[in-house]
Amino acid sequence: MLPLSFAKNGETVMVAKIGGSEDVRKHLEDLGFVVGSRVKIISQTGNGNVIVNLKESRLAITDQMAAKVQVVPSEPDIK
Repeated sequence: MLPLSFAKNGETVMVAKIGGSEDVRKHLEDLGFVVGSRVKIISQTGNGNVIVNLKESRLAITDQMAAKVQVVPSEPDIK
């Protein structure tokens, strides 16, 4: 398991665990980061933001938020 912020561009991963305070976990869940969901890394912008494809949507989150999402490798089926 590693933080989403450490995943590489183009990699598809599966959410294994969400950390942080209850408010942070709820916010990430509202965005679609739930255990078992697949996330494709579109880009790490270099300024701390991570752009991902999640449930047919593109989202940008800060690297601090991405560090709260623990992921494992997944089969690449997200386009």
